[in-house]
Amino acid sequence: MIGRDKNRTLWRVLKIDRSNPSELTVVEDSTAYSEIECCDLLRRIHEGNRSSGGLKFVTACYGIVGFVKFLESYSMMLITKRKKIGAICGHTIYAISKSEMIPISKFPIQSNMAYSKNEKRYKKLLSTVDLTKDFFFSYTYNVMHSLQRNLRRNETGLLHYESMFVWNEFLTRGIRNTLKNTLWTVALVYGFFKQVRLFVSGKSFFLTLIARRSRHYAGTRYLKRGVNEKGRVANDVETEQIVFEDVNEGCPSKISSVVQNRVSKKDPNYEATRLHFEDLDMRYGNPIIILNLIKGSEKKPRETILRTEFATAIRLINKSLFKENRLRFLHWDLNRHSRKATNVLALLGRVADYALNLTGIFYCQVTPNCTQDGLLTLSCSVYFAKGEANGKQQLNPRNSLELCNVTITMHIWMRRSKVPSICSWVTFSNKRINQRSGSWIQTNTTVWEGMILIFVMRMLGILSLNSKYLLYQISSAMYSF
Repeated sequence: MIGRDKNRTLWRVLKIDRSNPSELTVVEDSTAYSEIECCDLLRRIHEGNRSSGGLKFVTACYGIVGFVKFLESYSMMLITKRKKIGAICGHTIYAISKSEMIPISKFPIQSNMAYSKNEKRYKKLLSTVDLTKDFFFSYTYNVMHSLQRNLRRNETGLLHYESMFVWNEFLTRGIRNTLKNTLWTVALVYGFFKQVRLFVSGKSFFLTLIARRSRHYAGTRYLKRGVNEKGRVANDVETEQIVFEDVNEGCPSKISSVVQNRVSKKDPNYEATRLHFEDLDMRYGNPIIILNLIKGSEKKPRETILRTEFATAIRLINKSLFKENRLRFLHWDLNRHSRKATNVLALLGRVADYALNLTGIFYCQVTPNCTQDGLLTLSCSVYFAKGEANGKQQLNPRNSLELCNVTITMHIWMRRSKVPSICSWVTFSNKRINQRSGSWIQTNTTVWEGMILIFVMRMLGILSLNSKYLLYQISSAMYSF
């Protein structure tokens, strides 16, 4: 495989052994080639294998989704077409327009008819997963994490794939463990991504909605329910709303975000529920606010049984927690309020105000500076807004966010001989903010379903009834999947 950077200055080579179809063997060439050197390398390989057909161009692609093996040989899943769906701080976010699965082995394994039949069946099942719908990725932004986490932590590319929101973690595990890097693969997040430009009170800004669906205990809504023994719940979706000002070019100087989480769970002995909230505390911190939308009354008890059990579980969990760490539990009968001629959005707005006064919002002021190597460095002032008291912490200028928006293109060539094929990818910068000792920004989280938080407009003092309704209409789309 041959890969290059956007400027066509760096070229890298990845070799995939095609002689042993039952094993995945990949070797990365440590040499960084120029375009002329890379073309010369391909020419020499082609000339050396002319007797067996030489090199054959297979496809151009934009990243490896992973390697899959059922009963026979490995196949490689590739992104062959992509489209831009948004950008965060200069980092482009892409969706998949077209994907392709390419068998690695030149000679198929001789297997019995039953194996071959099952192999085709498994591949057909895999092909039903449409990567062009609801999957998105970025080369330079860790879209599987929230904005606050990306600014707060300095994590390597290998750790990003351990996220519960990276759906091709298993498919890429083999190549990542072998190469000890993630230059050749892309981390796919499944959920919802939408970015729109809004105009309120003469101000232009971008509103970005990101819904990340967990790969753990996944399944369709009405077939996968409850919580497993590890505390992983069905339909676990983390939703983030990011607002930043509209600038002509470069990075916005003001950016803010808030994170919320929705789940469906049922736990007869409450132990798994406790593990789930411990996981939320580890991921987001305190306070954790729970908005329970289950019916409060019904003629034949069904949902009300779950409501009672859930309340009991929270009450028992809170007994073992310190007062400041206890779960905030709110009952709100969505069905009853929806049937009445009431302004549901106004009622939810009160709950949102209560939640924001407890959690605050993440608000960051950045000062972009261009460095000599072309990277964009950000000095970040972080504000934690909570109620009427605002706290400010200035990041050390040395602890900066380095941005490098790189377009990656990869070409695949295969030899017609039995010698392994050759591939390449380019090395590119993917640095993040340096880790800072101590907790410099309080993590905030809320747990709910269907609730809309409107935060930055309130902070800027430009929130009107019409803009509330507009944001509600946009935000409600994140539950469509």
